[in-house]
Amino acid sequence: MENEQFEEGQIVLCTVERIIGTTVFVKVEDNEEGTITTSEIAPGRIRNLRDYVVPGKKVVCKILSIREGKIQLSLRRVKPSEKKELLEKIAKETSYKAILKTVLGEKSKEIIEKITGEFSMSEFFEKIKENPKILEDYINKENAEKIIKIIESKREKPKEIKHTFKIFNKSSNGIVIVKKILQDSCKNSKCDITYLAAGKYLLIIKGENFKKMKTEINKTLKYIEEQSKKQNCEFSVEK
Repeated sequence: MENEQFEEGQIVLCTVERIIGTTVFVKVEDNEEGTITTSEIAPGRIRNLRDYVVPGKKVVCKILSIREGKIQLSLRRVKPSEKKELLEKIAKETSYKAILKTVLGEKSKEIIEKITGEFSMSEFFEKIKENPKILEDYINKENAEKIIKIIESKREKPKEIKHTFKIFNKSSNGIVIVKKILQDSCKNSKCDITYLAAGKYLLIIKGENFKKMKTEINKTLKYIEEQSKKQNCEFSVEK
């Protein structure tokens, strides 16, 4: 079944096809059909669905459920950060395909199909950055070198994720306890912690792979939270 590529909670790009009554029918990533009910379009009362969706419009949705091949979606449950992340990924994949088309011309379609049969385009180009020789499994050495040069010329500036949090311990040796928690949280991690004010800190990570950075910074925050509970510290993350 085609929609086995999708799963609940996944953020996907959809194209509005038609609106019938209180249901919006969409194409999910130009492939499967899905539906959005009025209650999942936006919070609050909706007077006119067409203020939010019209046929042909691209919308970023979250998959709520997949039952008997039917995909139920939500527009209102997508966080701004989730929408931004998906749109950036799509823009990046479009750029990668454009590079292949520029170098390979008509042959690019066949190569793109071969690559996407094994990886997403983003995954493939991340692997190329780590090991450029991988390209030669798909195209000749001369064209591979041209593509590598283009990638290097377009190399992105490092990304950055920040979280501000508070941690306190009111015991006599509270400062020592907090200091140890923070030091241990950054061991074997690319995260850094900066003191801002009394009990207030900035957790920051820099890198090129947003997904890996997000996983690592969330792991560090989780560790700080768990240790705070064990050591009777007050802990909170600012939104």
